[in-house]
Amino acid sequence: MFGALYASEGSSSGDLIQVAAEFSPRCEITGPRDVTVDLSGLARLFGSARAIAVELQRTAAARDLRIRVAIAGTATAARLLAYGAHGEITVVEPGGDAGALAPLPLELLATLAAPDQLAAFKKWGLQTLGEIAELPADAVAARLGQAGVNCQRLARGEDPRPLLPAVPEERFEQALDLEWPIEGLEPLSFVLGRLIEPLAAHLDRRGRGAAVLHVRLQLVTRAVHERALQLPAPIKDARTLRTLALLDLESHPPAAAIDRVIVAVDPTPARVLQFSLLTRPLPSPEQISTLMARLSALMGEGRCGSPVEVDSWQPGAFAMKPFVPERAETGPPRHRGTEIIKGKPDCGLGVSVPRCPVSVALRRFRIPIPVRVRMEQGRPIRIVIDRRGFGGGGVTRCAGPWRTAGHWWSDGIWDRDEWDVTLGDGATYRVFRDRGSAAWFLEGVVD
Repeated sequence: MFGALYASEGSSSGDLIQVAAEFSPRCEITGPRDVTVDLSGLARLFGSARAIAVELQRTAAARDLRIRVAIAGTATAARLLAYGAHGEITVVEPGGDAGALAPLPLELLATLAAPDQLAAFKKWGLQTLGEIAELPADAVAARLGQAGVNCQRLARGEDPRPLLPAVPEERFEQALDLEWPIEGLEPLSFVLGRLIEPLAAHLDRRGRGAAVLHVRLQLVTRAVHERALQLPAPIKDARTLRTLALLDLESHPPAAAIDRVIVAVDPTPARVLQFSLLTRPLPSPEQISTLMARLSALMGEGRCGSPVEVDSWQPGAFAMKPFVPERAETGPPRHRGTEIIKGKPDCGLGVSVPRCPVSVALRRFRIPIPVRVRMEQGRPIRIVIDRRGFGGGGVTRCAGPWRTAGHWWSDGIWDRDEWDVTLGDGATYRVFRDRGSAAWFLEGVVD
C-alpha cells in the first residue's frame, strides 16, 4: 500500500517530506510538489486506509500545508490519482487500481512519461488511461517500441521500479562546552572519548565510516585550533579515532587552554572485507593508521610512508607517499629465479631451470660516510675509512670519474664526481667528491 501527497501552490516537496517522515521512513520525493510514501504496516496503528489519509491531512494542516492524499496498491497509481483526483482524499481498495485509473485523462501521464509517446497515443484517438491499458501489448511494442510499452504499464498503474527512499542529510558531529578550561592532552583525551564514542555508534548504525576526522578546539583566547585528518580507509572504531586525534594534537598542540571541543567526520560507505584462505591476512586499516600516526608524531610529519622514485638524475632522490599495503595475488606459488622451459631435449619437457642472470647491486648508505682519499695523477690511490666495520687501504682498480650535476636553480643543487674503486681486500666501493666543498664520501658498497 502506497500513498501520494500532492501539495498546493506555494508548497514544496521539502515541506511534504517532513510530514511523510512522521509516518514512514520510506519516503521518496517524486516531483517538485509531491512525495510518495510506503504505508505498509500502518493499518495496525491507524486502522483503515482512509484513517491513514485523514491523519496525513491533519498532520499537514498543522504545518499550514494544504495537500491532496491518494492511497493505492502501487506508487504509480497513487501518484496518478493524487494528480487527477478532484477530492482531497482518494482511497482505492486492494485490487481496484486499474478501475480507478481508467477514467483519468491521458494528459496525466505527461508527469511520468515522455511527451512524444503521448502524442502518438493522441493520434490514435485515445483520451483516457483505461483506453491505453486495454491495447494489446504486442501491437504497442511493434509500433512504439519499449517506450510505448512502458507508457502502457504506467497507465495500468504498474511501478517501473521499486521505491527509492530519500536519505535524510545527517550531521555526524558532537560538541561539548567545558565548565572549566583544560590544558594538556590527558584531560583532553577524556573529552574526546566522550564525544567520539556516540559519533562512532552513529556511524555504525548508518553503515558508514569516517573518511576525514575534524577536531575543532575553541580556545580561551577566542581563537580556533582546527585539525583535519585524512584517513586511509573508512574507520568507525572509537578507540582508533581517539588515538589518531590525540597523536595529531600531540604534534600540533593548541596555543592556549580549551573551553569548547567539536568533533565531526565526513562520512563515507563502510568498507566490506573479504578474506582469503590462500593468502596471509594483512593488518587492519585501524592498526596501520595508528602505527603511522605514532611514527609521524615521533619522526615528524611527512617523514613516514612508502618511498617512490622521482624523475631525476640526482643520486638517491625519492619522494614519500602514504603507506598502503598491497594485497598478495592469489594463485599457485611461483619461485623467483626459475622459469619453465618447454620443448628443449637437453633439459626435458616442463623442467624448472634456474636463471643465473649477472647482476650487480649497490647497497647505498642513506647518509654518506666521510672518507679521506689520496690522489695521484687525478686518480685515487688510497682510501682511509674511519667508520668501524669498513676496511680501507690501497686502490687496486678504479673506474671514473662520472660527473653529475643538477638543480642549480634550487636549494637541492648537487655537483659531484663518482668513482668505483676496488681495494686490496677485494671489496668494491663507490665514492664521490663533492665539487662544491671538495670533500670525499663513501656512498655505498658494490655487491
